[in-house]
Amino acid sequence: MPVHIVDHPIAQDALLTLRDARTPPDEFRREAARAALVIAAEALRDLPHAAATVETPLGSATGRRVDAEIVVVPVLRAGLGMLEAVLTLFPRARVGHIGLQRDERTAVASRYYARLPRPLHRSRVLLVDPMLATGGSAVAGLELLREAGATDVRLVCVVAAPEGIALVSSRFPDVAIYTPAIDRELNDRKFIVPGLGDFGDRLYGTE
Repeated sequence: MPVHIVDHPIAQDALLTLRDARTPPDEFRREAARAALVIAAEALRDLPHAAATVETPLGSATGRRVDAEIVVVPVLRAGLGMLEAVLTLFPRARVGHIGLQRDERTAVASRYYARLPRPLHRSRVLLVDPMLATGGSAVAGLELLREAGATDVRLVCVVAAPEGIALVSSRFPDVAIYTPAIDRELNDRKFIVPGLGDFGDRLYGTE
């Protein structure tokens, strides 16, 4: 599946503010939600729908309703900064959580928590992982979702590195990646360059 670059002006505007080292946590959270709304809308663009009719105060009106089950799974803790925005788009979505801790020395992700709604095989699942760096966390999350029965999974992130895209694409070629930006590279600490720093720390002011 191809990488989908979300080039919407709102996503790009929000991303630039997220990158700015001067952006305080309250503004960072607001811009993360703005970006998430647009990225998630793009990831949900091809949702199946069905014709429906409602009664307005003045008569009947036909239209379309989404005919799909949506599950949103943020990777803790950074993914929580995008969760509410996705739920704004689709309030009926079910929500799971995956906790992954990255070893700062090896950059290997280990799981410390997982809680997923079941069943998943009929649902479109959005895995929300804001920073696709090495791809280790995303792959760990995708493996867990596959084990739980998910078949239609899309990865939503704010910034991606070529290394992370390559790993996810090699392990899960059917998973589409939605992001506003593919940055240049990873540094020796496995952070995305130019990136925006540690998403979770900036989201919660714990730098």
